[in-house]
Amino acid sequence: MTADPAPLNRFADAQGALEGPAPRGRAVRVHPASGLPAKEVAAAAAEVDWQAALPERARGQHWRRQQKLKRAVDIALAGVGLVALAPFLMLVALVVMIDSPGAVLYPWRVVGHRGRCFTGYKFRTMVPGAERQRADLLHLNEMSGPVFKMRRDPRVTRVGRLLRKFSLDELPELWSVLVGDMSLVGPRPLGEDEFIACSRVQRQKLSVRPGITCLWQVLGRSEIRNFDEWVRLDKEYIRKWGLWLDLKILAKTVLVVLRGTGAY
Repeated sequence: MTADPAPLNRFADAQGALEGPAPRGRAVRVHPASGLPAKEVAAAAAEVDWQAALPERARGQHWRRQQKLKRAVDIALAGVGLVALAPFLMLVALVVMIDSPGAVLYPWRVVGHRGRCFTGYKFRTMVPGAERQRADLLHLNEMSGPVFKMRRDPRVTRVGRLLRKFSLDELPELWSVLVGDMSLVGPRPLGEDEFIACSRVQRQKLSVRPGITCLWQVLGRSEIRNFDEWVRLDKEYIRKWGLWLDLKILAKTVLVVLRGTGAY
């Protein structure tokens, strides 16, 4: 059974985003040359009560000290990872280049902490021009809500399927961790169109820095097809956050990735 693709097309226009949540069926005016106007993302972020998603203890000094320690761990592990994996990353890049024409890296324009936009990078797993083909596949979306996921996406290359199965396409995101756009553990960021299509409550999942892995990934990944459940898990992570929880998620991520569970 496929999910309703309509949420992927329900974006507020600039004026509507400033006035409140976008009514269903209303489409955004997108400029092909520049993508979604930054004002629309900013307006959508301004609607959100970010503090409401954080636990009461987030106001204390202990939380802030722990967040600084989390950031230090991110920098250390991401830096070591990028250096140690450099030969493997070059090998993957070579395989991607040989397998299909196009750039090796895919620039991933997303929304992160409290509505902050940034460009991350993944190894390219799709054919060139894949974004332009997505409209023709919306009726096959297997995820409810604003996120598009499809088990047998015809745009994915042969090597891309392997990279996705074992999450190797996400290794360049270590750079985003190193520069501070992401964390090793945290809610997954959203595409700009996805962020606008979300409700105010759903956007609260980005009340903390987004991450490479999260509860959603270790508890099923794409097998969890209800976006509201995905958001619930992200908010549960925020409420229960601690360094020990991060370590447990990282350990479980290794096992999930090695098994290739729930990835496509």
